Amino acid sequence: MRFAILLCLSLISLLPLQAAEEFNVWPAKPPGEMKSLPPEADTTKAEDKLIAGRRIIKLGNVSTPTITVYQPPAGKRTDAAVVICPGGGHHILAMDLEGTEVAEWFNSIGVTAFVLKYRVPARNPENRYEAAVQDAQRAMSLIRSSAKKWAINPEKIGLLGFSAGGETAALTALLPERLYPSTDEQDKTSFHPNFLMLIYPGGLANKENTALRDYIKVTPKAPPTFFVHTFDDGVHVAHSMLLYLALKDQKVPAELHAFSIGGHGYGLRKTEEPVTEWPALCEKWLRVGGWIK
Repeated sequence: MRFAILLCLSLISLLPLQAAEEFNVWPAKPPGEMKSLPPEADTTKAEDKLIAGRRIIKLGNVSTPTITVYQPPAGKRTDAAVVICPGGGHHILAMDLEGTEVAEWFNSIGVTAFVLKYRVPARNPENRYEAAVQDAQRAMSLIRSSAKKWAINPEKIGLLGFSAGGETAALTALLPERLYPSTDEQDKTSFHPNFLMLIYPGGLANKENTALRDYIKVTPKAPPTFFVHTFDDGVHVAHSMLLYLALKDQKVPAELHAFSIGGHGYGLRKTEEPVTEWPALCEKWLRVGGWIK
């Protein structure tokens, strides 16, 4: 009997994370949407690199952006929330590695998680981030305007992004204006996050990695920010370091963890590299900052 109970508990722990709700970001067609794409699909190939010995979902051809809600158990829930932007170079979305697996971790520390499925591939070749940032800005306003529905504090909504999702999150936090005309009452609610977490972000530095891109302006209103990057990442560590220094110049609280090795695209999956211990550092940062108790 005891063995059977333990087996059942083990099987329960292996069950996939259950979404509380999924809804569209836009009430109709997204702004500026003109592309006609094949059906949304996982584009992962059998020969693709494994992460921590496992495959990942590479979701492509996203035309209908959505938000999926993952809530912690009622007895563990805090009033904080995080919107998660998976990476994928604005080509695909790493939906499990940098999406649902991250939501599961946030739920484990009592944080309500919203996984944003933003549009890919990039629509505007001049501003590849445009559609993604439009989706993220809209998502933040929708979630904040309905904070009571999920029992979250509208002043404790963070934004986390990986790689290209890090660029999306950073621009959502730093750009002063919406990249689309307001569509309804929800868009009257602020889209700026209260705190920001950028994990191996790209798209922030110029081609020479000597300065932030011209359109990235950091002011004292920028949110407290947590960074993780490695020196051997193909996406140069300058993307994190330059923004970190700009935040320091504006006296905005920021914390940068720059590891010597670890590469890119590890998500939260455990490897032998020290960088994969970053979630524990992030949790401490959230607690010290008063975002979770």
